[in-house]
Amino acid sequence: MNLGAIEAGGTKFVLAVGNEEGEILEKKVIPTEHPSITMPAVIDFFRGKDIERLGVGSFGPIDVNADSAFYGQLQKTPKTEWVDYPLGKELQDHLLIPVIIDTDVNVAAMSEAKWGDAKDVDSCLYITVGTGIGAGAYIKGETLRGLSHPEMGHIPVRRHSDDDYAGGCPYHGDCLEGMAAGPHIEKRWGRPAEELVDRKEVWEMEAYYLAQALVNYIYIVSPERIILGGGVMKQKQLFPMIRTMVLELLNGYVSSPYLTEDTIDKYIVSPGLTDEAGVKGALYLAMGSRM
Repeated sequence: MNLGAIEAGGTKFVLAVGNEEGEILEKKVIPTEHPSITMPAVIDFFRGKDIERLGVGSFGPIDVNADSAFYGQLQKTPKTEWVDYPLGKELQDHLLIPVIIDTDVNVAAMSEAKWGDAKDVDSCLYITVGTGIGAGAYIKGETLRGLSHPEMGHIPVRRHSDDDYAGGCPYHGDCLEGMAAGPHIEKRWGRPAEELVDRKEVWEMEAYYLAQALVNYIYIVSPERIILGGGVMKQKQLFPMIRTMVLELLNGYVSSPYLTEDTIDKYIVSPGLTDEAGVKGALYLAMGSRM
């Protein structure tokens, strides 16, 4: 059985056809532009592929309640041209197959638990730091949902004493995403992240914001592994800085064998599935399976 998968991110859509063994048979990447440009290309990719179900891991906020009349509709997203766009309905109307939707970070957490760096634990967080910041939680076979899906990228953070950047989230100013997402690194420092590799102060400030967030997630969700992905996290020098700051901020308050100087590098990790965590998670969603 052929299955379809979409990782709908803030920068790009990853489109794939795969099978029930989790193999990606065909893949295409297109930029995230206005829906009138992106969606016809998405639909054209899947036409004639004989897919029976389609899994979608999307940027948010998005309605993930399958009983809702607005299931699969984007909400007040920072990608303003996509606000209120009926993503799920458009896909179903054009492809005439079941469409299953969750967030991009939730499906990435799911795939890391199934095939990646969280196979050996019962819970994990997958956090993407790129065009935006989001986090998905996987706990004992389920992704975390409640009123909606978690919006961990928009928690408030304490401002660094040397930071005079105004903050960039259109809804919250200096929330985590507004201070630490890729576009705001560039706006703060005047150059894109990949041109700032040797600027230690850039990454110490970035780690300062991300470590605050991770400590809050540890206190509230208590995951057994934290996976950090996305374009910004390709700056590998961030990982040791974040790990050190997390331990400093926790200050021994949470007692766990995962949270020591000797084990923290196995607790806060990069994705085992590298750049395929999201699209593989969408494929797994299309299988309609549970862990």
